[in-house]
This record gives sequence, C-alpha cells and structure tokens, in this order.
Amino acid sequence: MTEASPLARYAVIGNPIAHSRSPQIHALFSRQTGKPLSYERLLAPVDGFTAAVAAFAAEGGLGLNVTVPFKQDAYTLAAGRLSSRARLAGAVNTLSWRDGAWHGCNTDGVGLVSDLLRLGVRLTGASVLLVGAGGAARGVLQPLAQAGCARIHIVNRTAARALELAEGWRETGAEPQTRVTAGGLADAAQPGGWNLVVNATASGLQDAAPDLPAGLYAEGAAAYDMMYGAQPTAFMRQAREDGAALTADGLGMLVGQAAESFFIWHGVRPDPAPVLAALREALMAGN
Repeated sequence: MTEASPLARYAVIGNPIAHSRSPQIHALFSRQTGKPLSYERLLAPVDGFTAAVAAFAAEGGLGLNVTVPFKQDAYTLAAGRLSSRARLAGAVNTLSWRDGAWHGCNTDGVGLVSDLLRLGVRLTGASVLLVGAGGAARGVLQPLAQAGCARIHIVNRTAARALELAEGWRETGAEPQTRVTAGGLADAAQPGGWNLVVNATASGLQDAAPDLPAGLYAEGAAAYDMMYGAQPTAFMRQAREDGAALTADGLGMLVGQAAESFFIWHGVRPDPAPVLAALREALMAGN
C-alpha cells in the first residue's frame, strides 16, 4: 500500500494573525478548483519574520500570503526576485518558493481593481481621490493607472508624505498617461467632484472616518473603503452623507487579492464571487 502524498503547504504569516480569513478563502478556492492543499495561519515574532519563513520553507512550504507588519520584510527577502507590481508597490504580500528561493509579488492592487470592476465602477478616464499615503495606497497606484484612470490625487493627514509618494511614483516613469498629484486632506476637493474616492487609511480600526471636506463626489461617484466589517464603515457612512452613489467595503478586495495569489501559485484562476458571498454571510452572522 502506497502512502498518500502530503498536501502542498501554504500559509498566511503576520502578527497578529488569529483574525485572518485567508485559510477559509483558500479552502473554498481549493474546493472550487479541485486543487488540494494545506493552508494555515503562521504567527511570527515581530523581529522573527526571516527565521519563520526559512523554517516554513525547510518544512516544505511552497507559498505565503504576507500581512501586517511584514510586507516590507518580505520585499527585502525577495529582493532580486520581485515582480514589477511588487517593485512599484515597494511591498510584497505573496511569496512563492521556486528554484530554491522566495519570489515576491503584490496582489493588493489587482484585488482592488477586480472588485471595483465587479461593482460596475468605470475606471477608464476616471478621476480618483486616494486617501492615505502608506503602503496600502502605494500598492494600488500601478493597477489603478493600468486600469485607465486619468488622474489620481493622493491626500494624507501629513501632506508631505502624500507629496513624497506622488513624486516617487512619477520618477518611476510607470504609466505616464495617468496624472498623479498630491496634497493634504484639506486639499481633497476639486470642482465637479471625483468619480471614485478610495480610503487607504486605517481610520476604520477606530470606527472613524478621515477628516475630509464635503463635496467630494461627482454625480454617480463611488466610495471604496479598504477596511471591511459587518456594518458599513465610518468612511462609507461619511461618503453616503456626502452624496456618493455607491459605497463598498474592502471584503471583495481581500478575496480578489487572494484569488490572484492562488493563480500565481496554482496556475488556475478561481471565481471569487461565491467565495465573497460565503464570507459576507459569515461576517453578517458574526463568524
């Protein structure tokens, strides 16, 4: 009698990590595509990322999703073996073990764009306000530009950080057809409003919205919060009151970036829609 082959090992690594929904998402993708796998949560010490990843590889691990606070550590680890998306994002959220080394990619922006398109948001020629200037904002610039956005205006509580991000992006020379500008939160309004406003800040963790001026939304405009919850976020409530026609949270982005990671690892692109529906149902039920 032959021994069953061990399941291919994958995990999500972070600190904290107990809250992560990635194991549920990848289990559903596995069932949908017929790709058997093992997927776990991996808690690493804040100063122990490299050692934890090395141990995972030594035990046969083939892929890692990377979450807070390790996306920059993963970028450093995969230096020289980075996708263009990862290089432009300056961060890695997907590690793949190939040819004896870790290769890095960033799927966050792809997840955002795919969810916006699912929601029917028109990105070609769109004017976009991007709130926040951290890693989350940087990670979505290239995918939004590639999707055809005409202008992206980055605003941040500290205006200098937004200006630095915009200048750094322009210096890359990537997607020059998209005009990228920056300023402080008080500079967020423009005549006629924005077609899309994306909240890339962590304000939702305190159930707060960014301190934005009123009058941000053009007719038919959308507001998207990268955070998610069982109830509309504070930013979504703010946007609705300010005239946004569509508001959405980031659960679809979470599933979308996971689907892209799954495709990188397995060469099969899962359908995110039923997985998103299952997660939304679990979230509403308090699970």
